[in-house]
Amino acid sequence: MKSSPPHPSGAPARRVRGTALVAVLWLIAILAMAAMAALRVISFDMELASQKIHGSRASHMAEMGIAIGSNPAVERDDPILSFHDPETGDGFDVELISEGGRFNINAILLREDLALLRSLFIKWGLDMDTAAALADALADWVDADDEVRLNGAEREWYEARGRINQPFNRPFYDFSEMRLVRDMDLIEALRPDWRDWFTIHSGGMLDINEARAEMIAVAAEVSVEQASAIPEIVNGPDGILGTEDDQPFQDVAQALAIIGVSAEARPDIAARFTVGETTTRVVSTGYVGEATRRITAILRNRTGQPVLLERTEEIIP
Repeated sequence: MKSSPPHPSGAPARRVRGTALVAVLWLIAILAMAAMAALRVISFDMELASQKIHGSRASHMAEMGIAIGSNPAVERDDPILSFHDPETGDGFDVELISEGGRFNINAILLREDLALLRSLFIKWGLDMDTAAALADALADWVDADDEVRLNGAEREWYEARGRINQPFNRPFYDFSEMRLVRDMDLIEALRPDWRDWFTIHSGGMLDINEARAEMIAVAAEVSVEQASAIPEIVNGPDGILGTEDDQPFQDVAQALAIIGVSAEARPDIAARFTVGETTTRVVSTGYVGEATRRITAILRNRTGQPVLLERTEEIIP
């Protein structure tokens, strides 16, 4: 009888072992990827928790700065306004800024000084007609009636664009309301920093000892070069505002005379200025690790009986 050739009995076993090995390797790879994903999730959660902790501590540091900056005994150049812990890296920096260094938009509109706004908007790049129209639209927004000024905008204009119950016919409560006024988008495009020029919390006039030369120039109707003479005198020999060598003016007329403006001949210009504004912006920036938080408190009469007018908190990237 003819026998069949011998069967290589080891081959199936080797194939089974090879398949099993591949399966094991795939399983190990899948487990490794799962482990890496889990580690990433854990790492993210830990980082998120750390950020929350650091953010909370940074807010606490900023609160400490606000408490110190609000103290009436603390001066602008007091070293206590800056703190840094070399061991932990935690700290805060506080600035005391007079609110009188900005234009009070409500005061300008209520005293009908639209010429000042027109000059400012033209300086920022608007043509004369558009600047006049925006100034009138701002005035229409805050006045109590529905009578349209020559180039202004009242209820009919806003309703035609689907904006009901506008204008509010009262002073601005917040800068977000200013953005609602017709043509303010043009200012937003030309000067994204326009909010840094305005306030709604000061006593009303521009403090000639606190304002930048650019603002003094607009309000006094002189060149920036001329206006620069005032902060140069006020800031003293060290050129820094808020230090011991400051030489603030006690009288608006005296300051205006330095730049060639007569308070008697131009009472309209003199009426735009003041000295000794008592409203202060306390800006405290706290930091812990990479987390930074900023708290801003606006206080009236900080050195007497302070009144909190506004408080904001923000996360600094």
